[in-house]
Amino acid sequence: MEFNTTESHGLLAGKRGIVFGVVDENSIAWSVAQRCFAEKAKIVLTNSAIAIRLGTVSKLAEELGVDLIAADATNVEEIKHLLDESVEKLGGKIDFVLHSVAMSQNIRRHIDYEEMNYNYFNTTADVSALSLHKILRCGIESDTLAEGCSVVALSFIAANRYMANYNDMSDAKALLESVARNMGGICGAKKGIRVNCISQSAVASRAGKSFEQMDFFREYTENMAPLGNASKEECAELCAMLFSDYTRKVTMQTIYNDGGFSQTILTDKIMDFFRTHHK
Repeated sequence: MEFNTTESHGLLAGKRGIVFGVVDENSIAWSVAQRCFAEKAKIVLTNSAIAIRLGTVSKLAEELGVDLIAADATNVEEIKHLLDESVEKLGGKIDFVLHSVAMSQNIRRHIDYEEMNYNYFNTTADVSALSLHKILRCGIESDTLAEGCSVVALSFIAANRYMANYNDMSDAKALLESVARNMGGICGAKKGIRVNCISQSAVASRAGKSFEQMDFFREYTENMAPLGNASKEECAELCAMLFSDYTRKVTMQTIYNDGGFSQTILTDKIMDFFRTHHK
């Protein structure tokens, strides 16, 4: 799918947002930032200092003419500083937040799930899930998130299905979705803040590349999903819709942006494949 960043419906005009997790052009967050900017939102980009140094997010910030603020999403003090700085830079409280933050040393170091390093897993859970809790808690306590703020976290179907070799990221994504439900209920009652997850199709993102079987899985899901896989750009468009006022009563949901894969058992394409290769 070709992504036209000049096309705009003004869906987010007047809104202010923070996009966590942009590293380079392969990041879903990169596409989300482009779409939000195209929809007339004012945004701040953020990632850890080391991710900013190793990636190309500064290039995107320059292209869009937006601020880039370094912050470790697991560090409460840095989150507080980010929120305060963003409110100052954007001229008001935050209307939307994208959480696109995930990391697993067990996967990177090729440690099998049954032999997982528990210290590594603690970091996986902190980075990939508890960071969402910290962002929401800091936003509520500092009153930097606007009434009706929309927060979206990126998840994956392995949060609630067994997927070989996806390792401790399955646990982290399950925890992420739980945090979104629990904090969605609390933050919604306190300040009308909505919190949702998008369970996205497998894409050739930076995070996806750390999973060795992702290319095979993408081909499999493309042939399983009635509508085919959803692209990074299509995920970005869904994020923009969830950030908008058109979804003001949608919260505590995990929305499957996967072309129908999660609801499909068997397709003609898969049956034809096995007929062709069956001996």
